[in-house]
Amino acid sequence: MDIRAVSGVMPVREEDQLDWDALWSYLVREGVLPADAGPIEAVQFPTGASNLTYLIQSGEFVAVLRRPPHGPLPPRAHDMGRESSILAKLHPHFSKAPKPYAHCEDPHVIGVPFFVMEYRPGVPLDDAFPAGFAYAPEVGRAISERAIQALAELHAVDPVASGLIQFGKPEGFLRRQVDGWIERFHRSRTDEDVPHADAVMAWLSGHVPESRDVTFIHNDFKLNNMLFAPPAYQDIMGIVDWEMATVGDPLLDLGVMLSYWTEPSDPPSLRALFPSVTTLEGFYSRREMAERYAGLTGRSMHDMKFYYVFGVFKLAVILQQIYVRYKMGKTSDARFARFGDGIRALVEHAKVEMERS
Repeated sequence: MDIRAVSGVMPVREEDQLDWDALWSYLVREGVLPADAGPIEAVQFPTGASNLTYLIQSGEFVAVLRRPPHGPLPPRAHDMGRESSILAKLHPHFSKAPKPYAHCEDPHVIGVPFFVMEYRPGVPLDDAFPAGFAYAPEVGRAISERAIQALAELHAVDPVASGLIQFGKPEGFLRRQVDGWIERFHRSRTDEDVPHADAVMAWLSGHVPESRDVTFIHNDFKLNNMLFAPPAYQDIMGIVDWEMATVGDPLLDLGVMLSYWTEPSDPPSLRALFPSVTTLEGFYSRREMAERYAGLTGRSMHDMKFYYVFGVFKLAVILQQIYVRYKMGKTSDARFARFGDGIRALVEHAKVEMERS
């Protein structure tokens, strides 16, 4: 295959270039590439706003490389070794998780920790389907169903039998999540005002429910972290971006997923920030997604307001952590310039939802 022809890739940005010769030598030493392998070619996936992700090729060998972003990083975030180890444990029990090939912490190779994993062909869905695709409402229904089934399937993996239990501390999980993301918000604050932020944080802190279940969770489960198989774009070939995965309350995963699941009736500011195919006729609503999840898993949706509001707030904090790096000049990616408005829109939406009866 020719990686340059893969849908959704771009030439590697100048600021994101790596020492490809050093990477080649490392992969040969690790036995990932044979000694007579050709030089590495690379393109970049431009859609992520967190870790940098590349598609690399040497002859017939094709893989994905992930490395941390530029600039100062939150403590314990962007842990390449952890993400690689999670995939090694999860892959045998959840086939949609790619298989890792190698992990490197030695800064002398490409300057930062990284790992290399299996490439899963497929297309992430964002604001539109690929050009020429004839959309029909039954496609949206099928994608909604596959997505919620995949979430239920992930949450059925036994965290103890799989060995994934080591990647989380279930006791007090929700309280730590709320306190931790509130702390991240304060730590990454810029000089720009975010109205209602204090009210949302106070509400979340005062409404933490008691977890009824513990599973392994992705913690950033969303449509554009799923790779859909062309030409029908209904079957999920793989699920990526496991950097925040842990063991905890499965409804947090559902809340995070729904925070990205834009609806036609959402405020224009949110639909502009996260334009999504989920606004098309046929896609399940957020309520329908939650009800379908409840039907598949038997879990109660009694406290779903908390999980959804938390998901929206967490998304605002993630944007803010990226935005502060942009404001400091640590990245020149023009996409991040509008994140300030996006943070305010998300916090406003969280306030509206927390006050909804």
